[in-house]
Order: sequence, then structure tokens, then C-alpha cells
Amino acid sequence: MDKMTVRDVEVSGKKVLLRVDFNVPLDEKTGEITDDNRVRASLPTIKYLTEQGAKVILMSHLGRPKGKVVDGLRLAVVARRLSQLLGQSVGMAPDCIGPEVEKLVADLNSGSVLLLENLRFHAEEEAGDASFAQALARLGDVFVNDAFGAAHRAHASISGIANYLPSVAGFLLEKEVENLGNILENPARPFASLLGGAKISDKISMLENIIEKVDFLLIGGGMAATFLKAKSCEVGLSLVETEMLDTAASLMGKAGKSGAQLLLPVDVVVADELNEEAKIEVVPVEKIAREKRIVDMGPQTISNFSQELRNCQTVFWNGPVGIFEIPRFAQGTQEIAQLLANLKATTVIGGGSTAEVVNEMGLADKMSFVSTGGGASLEFLSGEKLPGVEALQNLA
Repeated sequence: MDKMTVRDVEVSGKKVLLRVDFNVPLDEKTGEITDDNRVRASLPTIKYLTEQGAKVILMSHLGRPKGKVVDGLRLAVVARRLSQLLGQSVGMAPDCIGPEVEKLVADLNSGSVLLLENLRFHAEEEAGDASFAQALARLGDVFVNDAFGAAHRAHASISGIANYLPSVAGFLLEKEVENLGNILENPARPFASLLGGAKISDKISMLENIIEKVDFLLIGGGMAATFLKAKSCEVGLSLVETEMLDTAASLMGKAGKSGAQLLLPVDVVVADELNEEAKIEVVPVEKIAREKRIVDMGPQTISNFSQELRNCQTVFWNGPVGIFEIPRFAQGTQEIAQLLANLKATTVIGGGSTAEVVNEMGLADKMSFVSTGGGASLEFLSGEKLPGVEALQNLA
């Protein structure tokens, strides 16, 4: 990575504003954290800073409060969990800017940690407001961005603040850029990209960029229906992005010209309803009934995909290959995850719901790298510049 990192600046005794991604899932009933992996991912940078004697001021968003204070989206629950993980008390500020916060920051000791309240309680955060960025910048001497999951947003705390403070990358952001960059620039071959999820439109730029770089492109999940429809298959009630049919056909053509092998499902699990009681059956893709919808890959497709993946040296996976939230429709996704966990290859998981799957299954430590950013990883692999990375200082 050609950007400066936290190793390249003096932080001892300095007030370090550290942008982290603590946008963790919360239990609707208890309000407790259900998956703390994003908090854990920030620990190496936080521990480094405290050990170096920095005064650490953490900034994050949580959920989508849309510029208003929402009690259920306060960050106190994260401060409690972080205190447990760090083994030291983490202070909780009542807001993220203002005189009261400035006083708390002024009173910090070296090695101590303060978490600011949800940035998105202020509409100015997502608007990238310069005055709000300046108000945040007044709290620190150095800015460190470790929030890769939000690095594709030109928000005040992501790119705006870099206009007012020396700005460098944290260890997590550095690791994300290096791992994702390596599979684009120098993947061990054969290189496969396995893509699922509901929509092609979410991944079109990445597909266009990666199609000439991969040896195999495997398409599953809801987005497979649009590809199948583009091949004149009946897909029943499955979601089809009709405006993407030409794009799907074009991508299949490009794959052929580039020498990449594009694999689509040959059989699927279909259901009449989207619940645990639904009637399901496995059918070839040519025999999907009009009143049914695709909910998972079929056994032959799982076998076909697995056969190709076993021969690969690099695999990038983004998007479940079935409606994994409903356990009955999760078999394909789970089998693929298990397969990748056992591959002797570089396996990179593209954040979002795919990261959720491998974390829930306890397989994250068996993958080469699990990104913390779903949207950010897709934009990075699209070849687009991420505002949160571009704003950081370049290496000399």
C-alpha cells in the first residue's frame, strides 16, 4: 500500500482520532451485540496506540439513525464490549462534538481510550460537511482511519477530517487494501471468483473489472436468475433484474472472449413460499415451474462448483448462493463455506453477509482473509478509488 500507516507517525502523548467501524448487529429485543467481529478487528490498532502512549479517541457510526438521536443506536453497548476485550475501561462520550466532549478529551491520560457517540446522530456526517469535519478534527492531533467498511463513503469522519489533520491508515485498513489488492494484481492461478447475493446491479462494476482477471467466474444466489433468464430459461417467481438482462448476456460473452469459464447453476432448489414450511424440490434449471422460485443451488451445481474450486489457488467469494437466512435454504452456502475452509488456497471473503456466514459457522480463521467491508470490498475490486483511502497521506 502506498499510504502512510500508524507506524509512520509519532503518537506518544498525542490525541489520536481513530475512525473505526463498530457498525455491529444488535439483538432487537435485548440490544446486545450479536457479532463482535468488527470490534475485534479493530483491536490491533487500538492496542498499538495505547501501548505507544497515545490518547485514543474512537469514532464510529452504528445503524442508520438519519441524523437524529436514536436511543437504540447509542454506542454504550460497544464501549462495554470493547472494555472487556481490551481489559481496560473505555470512556463513553455523550456526543461526538461540542464543549463537553472537548473537556473529556482534554482530561484523557496517555494510554486511555474514549469512544465518541454515534457520528450519524448528526446529519452533517453523511453529508460530508466541512464544519462538522473541523469540529471532529479539533479533538485530535493525528487522524487514523481503520474503518475499511466505510472507506467507500465520502463522509466527514472518513475523508473530510483528513483535510485538517495528519492522516494515516490503521492496521486493519492496511490489511484490507493489501489483501484485496493482491487478488487483483497478482493472484496465484487458477483464480476463481464466486459471486452470489440477490442482485447483479450491486456487483456490475466489479464484474466488469474482474471478468478479464479470473480463470473461473461462478454465479449463484438470486443473481443467477437474471443470468439464467438472459439464456431464455424460465425462472418462475425468482427475482429478475430485467434492466440487467442485456448486461448479463454481455458478461457471458466477455467471459468467453477473455478465456474465463463462467459457470451457472445446472440444477436448483425451488420453493413455493419463503419459509421453513415451504414445499421444496430439486429441479434442472430448464424445468423451473412458473409458480416456484429459486431458493438455493442444487446438488449437481454444488458438485460442479466444488470441482472447479478444488483446482484453484485463489478464490474470492462475495454473496450467499441461496437464501441462507432461512436454514432450510442454506445448504449450498454452507457447503461452499466448508469447502473453502478446507482448500489449500488463498481464500478471500468479501465482507457483508458472506462474512456473516463464515463467522456464524466458526470458519473465519480457516479462511486466508475475511474482509470487514461488503460494499467497500466490491468498490475496491471494481477498480474505483475509495475516498477514505485516497484522503490518507502518501508514502514519501
